[in-house]
Amino acid sequence: MAKPKALYKCSECGWESAKWLGRCGECQAWSTLIEAGRSLGSTQPVKLTNYAVPITDTQIMEANKTSTNISELDRVLGGGIVPGSVILLAGEPGVGKSTLLLEVAAAWARAVGDSLYISAEESAAQVKLRAERIAAIDNRLYLAAETDLATILSLIAHHQPKLVIVDSIQTISSSELDGAAGGVAQVRESAAALISAAKRSQTAIILVGHVTKEGAIAGPRMLEHIVDVVLNFDGDRHTSLRILRSVKNRYGATDEIGCFDLAESGLIEVADPSELFRTNRGQPIAGTCLTVSMEGQRPLITELQALVASSSLVSPRRATSGVDSSRVSMVLAVLERKAGIKVAKDDCYVATVGGLKIIEPAADLAIALSVASAAKERPINPAIVAIGEIGLTGEIRRASNINRRLAEAERLGMQHAIVPAGTTYSGKLNVHQVEDLAAALAALTKLS
Repeated sequence: MAKPKALYKCSECGWESAKWLGRCGECQAWSTLIEAGRSLGSTQPVKLTNYAVPITDTQIMEANKTSTNISELDRVLGGGIVPGSVILLAGEPGVGKSTLLLEVAAAWARAVGDSLYISAEESAAQVKLRAERIAAIDNRLYLAAETDLATILSLIAHHQPKLVIVDSIQTISSSELDGAAGGVAQVRESAAALISAAKRSQTAIILVGHVTKEGAIAGPRMLEHIVDVVLNFDGDRHTSLRILRSVKNRYGATDEIGCFDLAESGLIEVADPSELFRTNRGQPIAGTCLTVSMEGQRPLITELQALVASSSLVSPRRATSGVDSSRVSMVLAVLERKAGIKVAKDDCYVATVGGLKIIEPAADLAIALSVASAAKERPINPAIVAIGEIGLTGEIRRASNINRRLAEAERLGMQHAIVPAGTTYSGKLNVHQVEDLAAALAALTKLS
């Protein structure tokens, strides 16, 4: 008989090795290999009961989705919650994860059936106080404050709800394992047991996940791999806007977002968020320019603001909020070199309105025009939008989904659009095609 060999497994990604290594060969994490058991070195074949079949003979079963009665959440999930699916919702502390899921549990109880909310961080009395404040009360919503994994599984088996919310997975622990709650082994075991229960009983389970200071989901990386859906719930603490993003979705697209407004009475859905990201003013002000950004498949009118001030420093300040700082630095360099706008010795500040974060290059042209407007003290007509990516040679490149962006601008009353050359649009919006940054500034001067 072969002598058993030690087997080491990475606690982050699950990669296995026959010997201990200081660094995982898959995810490159340090000191994550732990002894998982011993292997005989060769696996004996077993008698098959299920056989592989040709892919042409495989039947496709459509997964039925149940609406949560919260349209913004349904949009992100791709239509609703699939029975037996496991959803991981992550976000920073205080962003509103528990509030959102308590509303989901109450809406599910009213419209679908029993729901079970398991709070592993707060007492049942604390959860009820929040539920009363946001009007999330229903007789079919069951509440339990529990951290033991075995007890939670027993509650699910006893009540047999069709929706279970566990807040949060990092606070659940099993008495059969060593280590405190939140450790790699405890999180992995708790998640695996809950996923098994979900698949076995066709109960949908939503897990709340903590995030680290870098913004990543706390715990083993494999947690994101074994669940069906991963959602990120984020927002600026200083604003009421909350955005729900899909990072992974086995049952739908991952390019949708849901917008919410955090109020005293709970989270309010924002079906048309474009008005949140621009300022309504009577007279145009220098240093502002509108663009249309894409959040998933949703076009949003966004206002970019810039301020240029003389600097007494050897290295002038470059501060940004809501936009990529390295992208802004590149646009400033092209603006000075190719368009003659001198800002190298000035402090430059660029920000978005409403707390929206823009990472796509389609906002380059609006950034450049807002900086030029601030430097020259020439206001831009608020009925103008600018869309386009700027290259290092000053050329204006086309952006994706340009027609959807222009249609959204027309819907919100815009009259003119400065866009890259070659853009075709059949609507009533006046489209001004430009090839480079100098031409864009010339077109802006004529329109303003």
